[in-house]
Amino acid sequence: MVLKAIDSLNEFIGKILSLIAIIFATIIIYEVFMRYVLNQPTRWTFDATKQLYGFYFLMLGAYALKHQSHVRVDLLIQKFSPTARKWTELAGYLIFFFPFAWVFLTRSYEFAMRSLAQGETTYGAVQLPVYPLKISMVVAAALLLIQGIAEVIRLLTQKEPGHHDA
Repeated sequence: MVLKAIDSLNEFIGKILSLIAIIFATIIIYEVFMRYVLNQPTRWTFDATKQLYGFYFLMLGAYALKHQSHVRVDLLIQKFSPTARKWTELAGYLIFFFPFAWVFLTRSYEFAMRSLAQGETTYGAVQLPVYPLKISMVVAAALLLIQGIAEVIRLLTQKEPGHHDA
């Protein structure tokens, strides 16, 4: 039940965030039209699309982990038995993933709170607030961490490791 809840949460967030790609495309098409057809470039589109891309990239990390879409080097472990592969993946989570996720969560929290306290904005022609993007780093780190926990639980309870769908 916990695994299904975590998987469902990250699946839902991933599908909602996929709509941001449509927003990106719309803003870029708008800027191209304004710049090359009307000869009136906008001042806000570069900063806005840069922040949207950062948000999109960060927030889809847990979704990618759920779907086993992160870059992996399977050349060595693909020759392992299913049991050896399972224990190697578990070791990878314990040695690499969880320390990274914890540092990502704690440091991004400090980073976001400092940005929020300062009311940090971009330095460009249009000063957009930066702290929402930095707060999204904390949310992304938390989602990644809980999805990692789900993946480890799944590995520990599965007889044969493999791809899963929720």
